[in-house]
Amino acid sequence: MHSSENKSRRRFLKQAAAVGAGFFIVPRHVLGRGFLAPSDQLTKGIIGVGGMGRGHIPYAGTRVVAVCDVDKNHLTEVANSIGGGVKTFHDHRELIALPEVDIVHIATPPHWHGLIAIDAANAGKDIWCEKPMTRTIGEGKRVIEAVRQNKRMFRLNTWFRFEDNFYGMNTTVKPIKKLVESGLLGWPLTVTVSKTTGFDWKFYWIGKTNLETMPVPPELDYDRWLGPAPFKPYNPHRVHQTFRGYWDYDGGGLGDMGQHYIDPIQYFLGKDHTSPILVEPDAEQQNWDAVGTFRKITFTYEDGCKIILDGEAKDPDAAYIVGPKGKLFAGFRSDIPNLKEKLALMPDPEPQVTNFLDSVKYRTPFALNEMNGFRSCTIINLGKIALELGRPLKFDPASQLFVDDAEANYMINPPMRGPWHLQASPNQQN
Repeated sequence: MHSSENKSRRRFLKQAAAVGAGFFIVPRHVLGRGFLAPSDQLTKGIIGVGGMGRGHIPYAGTRVVAVCDVDKNHLTEVANSIGGGVKTFHDHRELIALPEVDIVHIATPPHWHGLIAIDAANAGKDIWCEKPMTRTIGEGKRVIEAVRQNKRMFRLNTWFRFEDNFYGMNTTVKPIKKLVESGLLGWPLTVTVSKTTGFDWKFYWIGKTNLETMPVPPELDYDRWLGPAPFKPYNPHRVHQTFRGYWDYDGGGLGDMGQHYIDPIQYFLGKDHTSPILVEPDAEQQNWDAVGTFRKITFTYEDGCKIILDGEAKDPDAAYIVGPKGKLFAGFRSDIPNLKEKLALMPDPEPQVTNFLDSVKYRTPFALNEMNGFRSCTIINLGKIALELGRPLKFDPASQLFVDDAEANYMINPPMRGPWHLQASPNQQN
């Protein structure tokens, strides 16, 4: 800060102190770059406005000042709907460079999440990222580095660990967390995620193996849409609404819904600090390009807890959680007598910061941030790698590497198509 800015800031603070208890809206520029007064309105730039980015344009306490997309039609439609002089960009880096943007909302396909989050953190922006957090484990590691080095706030946009009914459980996650912590079910626990227990894997997100090469529509910058992904000839099934069916960009139903379903399990099992040590896939051999389906994927933790992703749901009586002492079924039904009365006498889980605007204003980490979000996304990426390779994998939660498996470890940090590569924080050596 220059000397003249220092004098202005000191003069303003003296004036504010003289007023005493009077109410102030403190201009942000007076308090220095990066400071946000609690009374200020936050500004937001959205990158990717073809789907989820549009859904979060109106958000109480924020104002969208810029949008970015590689499809001219998306960009024009959204800019016209917002109005008010919103700025438009084709290159996400130009939006991120805007000094008036507080929060960067990343709503692109997942193969762009890591690169954009790192760029945003290095530019001093706070980050709201759609799920899954990153397409690879290696990208997630670098996002953590950039967010931490730059002291940014990060929100992953899946909210079931702290609000809303948790799909077929007919309750929020809070009483499930209380039940697990009570010990009434015993330990270790097995959690089964299937249609029977209230969760749909959306297997319609599968790719096609016979895509015909087609001309790129004039409104789409397909090269930039691909970005770090390997070049593949254009076909409309690769992009926009159906991109989830291809390994280069996401991971089918597992990539789409996995973090919604699994992050709350990680939370109520108390696994925010660790990862499974074994992943076992049961599926047909996957295509090298197009995502298929799975019969079952089993994740096992060091203490014996398991998460089973059941794609077939053949057991109509399957329980959601099974422990040595009891079971919990869909609809929050249990074989434990008087369960709700017992849980009412038990302490609630620790409070969490569940308003991202409070995180940004008061610099308090959000309930689902870069650290625990990385761990739940790692479960998704472990499953994807095991499916692609078609075999069980052992994993070390501490090193975040597969055990004695060079082929699997290569897939933690697969090369990116030039000129794109993972950037280190300016405060950190490569």
